[in-house]
Amino acid sequence: MLLLLPPSSSLFASRFKAHGFPTPGRLDRQRMPLLHTPRRRGSRLPALASSDDVDAFTKYSGYLFEGGVSSEAEFLDAYDLPLITSIYRRKPFLVLRRFLQISATFGRWVTVRYLDSVSDRSDEMFKASSTRAAELRAILLELGPAFVKIAQAVSSRPDVIPPAYLEELSLLQDRITPFSTEIAFNMIEKELGQPIDILFSEISPEPIAAASLGQVYQARLRSSRKVVAVKVQRPGVQAAISLDIFILRYIAGFVRRAARLNTDLQAVLDEWASSLFREMDYRAEAMNGLKFRKLYGGLQDVFVPEMYLEQSSRRVLIMEWVDGNKLSEVKDIYLIEVGVYCSLSQLLDYGFYHADPHPGNLLRTSDGKLAYLDFGMMGEFRQELRDGFIQACLHMVNRDFDALSNDFITLGLLPPTAQKDEVTKALTGVFQNAVNKGVRNISFGDLSGNLGRTMYKFKFQIPSYFSLVIRSLAVLEGIAISFDPNYKVLSSSYPWIARKVLTDSSPQLQSTLQTLLYKEGVFRIDRLESLLTESLRAKTEQSLVRKEVEDSDSNKAIKQVLSFTLTEKGAFVKEILLQEFAKGIDALGLATLETLTSAAAARLPFTIGYSSSFMDNEDIANLRTLNRLLLLLSRLQKNENPNSEVNYANSGENKNASVEELSLVLYQMTSAQDILPILSVIPELPSESQQQLVRLPADLAGRLLSRVVARSIRRIFV
Repeated sequence: MLLLLPPSSSLFASRFKAHGFPTPGRLDRQRMPLLHTPRRRGSRLPALASSDDVDAFTKYSGYLFEGGVSSEAEFLDAYDLPLITSIYRRKPFLVLRRFLQISATFGRWVTVRYLDSVSDRSDEMFKASSTRAAELRAILLELGPAFVKIAQAVSSRPDVIPPAYLEELSLLQDRITPFSTEIAFNMIEKELGQPIDILFSEISPEPIAAASLGQVYQARLRSSRKVVAVKVQRPGVQAAISLDIFILRYIAGFVRRAARLNTDLQAVLDEWASSLFREMDYRAEAMNGLKFRKLYGGLQDVFVPEMYLEQSSRRVLIMEWVDGNKLSEVKDIYLIEVGVYCSLSQLLDYGFYHADPHPGNLLRTSDGKLAYLDFGMMGEFRQELRDGFIQACLHMVNRDFDALSNDFITLGLLPPTAQKDEVTKALTGVFQNAVNKGVRNISFGDLSGNLGRTMYKFKFQIPSYFSLVIRSLAVLEGIAISFDPNYKVLSSSYPWIARKVLTDSSPQLQSTLQTLLYKEGVFRIDRLESLLTESLRAKTEQSLVRKEVEDSDSNKAIKQVLSFTLTEKGAFVKEILLQEFAKGIDALGLATLETLTSAAAARLPFTIGYSSSFMDNEDIANLRTLNRLLLLLSRLQKNENPNSEVNYANSGENKNASVEELSLVLYQMTSAQDILPILSVIPELPSESQQQLVRLPADLAGRLLSRVVARSIRRIFV
């Protein structure tokens, strides 16, 4: 006897919507429970699609896998190019039929699209564009998962894709006509080795969503009574993808030879194919999900569902059910910031990142958190590449385009034999105008587009990992600008990068910071000011809190600076600051001595023929740096933006500059009202930071004494 749960069709529809998936067509017209008690095998199950809906992939491309025509490719454990090649070289007629299908299908669409563009019916172009977009979506569905995946990669860029196409391609994320539920239930039983009614006490009679590789059911585990999502792989996808990759590799090789490209398009395609094959292994996806949950599940307002690895197989995945809406539909800019923070943590902290964050995989949960789904396509970012990426961002923002060309070699975008002078000139042309707008106004889309044109002109290489890394950030900006056209992902990313370079213990990044802050031995305090100012905008795990009102704490900035400079993470920056303060105080002593000597000489009744100075140009520069450091502290406690421009003393500058600098420094030091708020935050610092602060005077005195002794010895014996 069947026991049906009481929820009505309205609740069923609301749960579909809450999960971020569309309500299936037939379910709007009939009353059906969300979950039902599983039927025994052989019983008739209701179909999700209406009679008008057809699984286009099976209808038009089913010949690729039906009847065991490609059974060898369907059961590959991983992407194996030699084996795939050997399989399809024995099936020339199948390869030819598929090639002709692809060519003819796209050829017809391109021809009609071209005729639209050259026709004089401009008033009908908008309607034609919508029609062609719908036709393109239908073509992609006919050709299958490989082409759908390519379309998904561009379906989240409203600044790149025309609106009509964006709307249609976005439907490919999770609104694909499902395959037969009976086939799906048979696969679940075959893969997991148990009848449906033994595995689940309840299961939805229809799939909740269908995507390119599989479809999802909601169920309740009989063993634990927990509500779960059951993802079942679409039949024939691996065989179809294998053949399509085989054909696309030949096309990629032809294009590379014809266009004389440096980029190995076949290697890029192989990397993508490898990740796609890993995505089709649901046990690997479950392990990825477990690792992702361990690394990032504890971040503020980030939710990663639990994976049931022991109850999953290669083609069936069981994971925790998540209620929520698509992030792209809720217009929550705070969660975009959470996503940027999480993405940067993935890319630059641990190097294990979600490589397929399209809008269908990012949800806003019912309790306001950012949920990540679908862990089939993940990427690994090696440490040297992470450091190279940070260095490239720093050099770009600071207009050091010569160093940027070296970063491109580190990242594998340029070969070591490249003509760096020409590349530097080209990069200057690409980035100069963008950087002049300020880092907060740089568009990731425009930047990547301009860089893409330069890479094509100079035949740059495109490493296999590069497109996945760039896409992971571009998707977030694409979602954000769909409801905030002024959003810039780099504006949110750079503060995080600035904070990391100031606090990271990596020798490579510390060397980069040293080079960035010093030029020919001269301390460039303007760059330190810029890094500190940007780092204060960075979101930290503690600051990732949804706020209705801005924090009014006037000491927040100085508290943050003291907090990270007085910890182990800020030790390198603390050493630089102590050294520069020691130089400045030493120069202050010399300037004071020189001023007192000059004043005393002026009071004598006779003239002394004394014209030498205690200070040289380096001392004047150090005194100016001390003034800027004191000014920086004052502005930080007032939450003001420090001036990023600085003019250093020239070798021929008048020595009266030392008197002027002395006056400025003394003015800053006598502003007790600016120093007192700094002292007031000391009790609010962690005990470790307070202990470090107590030791600062002794450390500073030691460096100052060493400098005075060294200078005295130098002046006596040199």
